[in-house]
Amino acid sequence: MFYYLEGTVTVLTEGIAVIDVGGAGYLLNVSLYTLSKLEMGKKARLYTHVIIREDAFDIYGFSDMSEKRSFELLLSVSGVGPKAAQSILSSVTPEGFAMAVINENEKALTAAPGIGKRIAQRIILELKDKIAKENTSLAASPDIGFIPKESGAGKTAADAMAALMVLGYSQQEISSALKGAEIDGMTTEEIIKYVLKSSVK
Repeated sequence: MFYYLEGTVTVLTEGIAVIDVGGAGYLLNVSLYTLSKLEMGKKARLYTHVIIREDAFDIYGFSDMSEKRSFELLLSVSGVGPKAAQSILSSVTPEGFAMAVINENEKALTAAPGIGKRIAQRIILELKDKIAKENTSLAASPDIGFIPKESGAGKTAADAMAALMVLGYSQQEISSALKGAEIDGMTTEEIIKYVLKSSVK
């Protein structure tokens, strides 16, 4: 199955991008987040998630792996389909989605068209539970020099780790990306963005 498609952008319209790969035009469903990063006539690489049904073969494209991870995590929530997941990722960035889950910010999720309060609550409940099961403690890892969670900076680091886990990163991946980084004084969002930029795509 496709991992990514790389080629020239030939069509851009709401929710859709067509990538010419060796003379074949692939239609990909994309969020506004990804759409905003594409330019007509320019080369692009989109990571893909393919959904095959009896009556359809749909390809969803993402400008980076963090958005793809967010999409796939949303699909793991009962009652959330690809259209709903794409709607959410058209309203918030991957970092914003992760922070909405960690901070239980329903409004950030319900801002997406077609996403009601009940679905937003289910997303928050199921994904926070998933994090809790994967890592019973968000306390600092000595490998990356997290300071005690009781302090303000320690809570910032722990929140960043939790948000990154929402995006699909393991504690080992986070530790590797932050190795040698001076996280003291960084905001939660800055830590998240640092890891997203540092991690291998």
